[in-house]
Amino acid sequence: MKVISYNLRKHRAATELAELITAHEPDILCLQECDVEALPDEIAGLKLAHATQGNRLGLALYYRMNTFGLKKMRAFGLKKSLHDRVLKPAHERVLGALLQDIDNGRELIVASFHAAPLTALNSLRRNQIRAALTELESMAPGVPVLMVGDYNYPVFKENLGQTIRDHGYTLTLSDDRTYTRYRVFKGHYDFATSDGFTIDSIQTLPQRSSDHRPILITAAVS
Repeated sequence: MKVISYNLRKHRAATELAELITAHEPDILCLQECDVEALPDEIAGLKLAHATQGNRLGLALYYRMNTFGLKKMRAFGLKKSLHDRVLKPAHERVLGALLQDIDNGRELIVASFHAAPLTALNSLRRNQIRAALTELESMAPGVPVLMVGDYNYPVFKENLGQTIRDHGYTLTLSDDRTYTRYRVFKGHYDFATSDGFTIDSIQTLPQRSSDHRPILITAAVS
């Protein structure tokens, strides 16, 4: 299974999606910072499963219909940062899909996630990540979970990794930094947390019009 996660930088990189899908043939596409109203129902053979509705900068998830059946979608609100309360850019910060593999009948959960911005504390983002994983588990207890997206967590990943391990999950970074816009903030922002999956690789794809680079996750249910 191949999953691409991409922060579109306020939808600026949306025009790249068809070419990105054609080049890498993902089964699932997870987006952050997209203009929900401007999203098409289908992009290069992937169907829109759902998108958040209450966000200025929304989340969306596309999937390949001849590979997966869509059983359930849910969007979750998480604890808000001061930035969220004042500017109200985002209420729903995780969008999860319960999918069923058509070939083998196995269920799995894949989610697009966007943590609070860098103006918030790392402790708040850890709280959001724990809460997001707990909410996803509630969709179908015992089903493998893969959450990808923009974690906004470039430094002190030891604390984050321990938090995720304590929750029973694995943190996997990509092979190169994913955010390069500002020198002081360069680093790995976009990665994956998983339970019940084997992550074969996470490749950082070339940067184009977004301040984030897309990542390509190759994974399989364990």
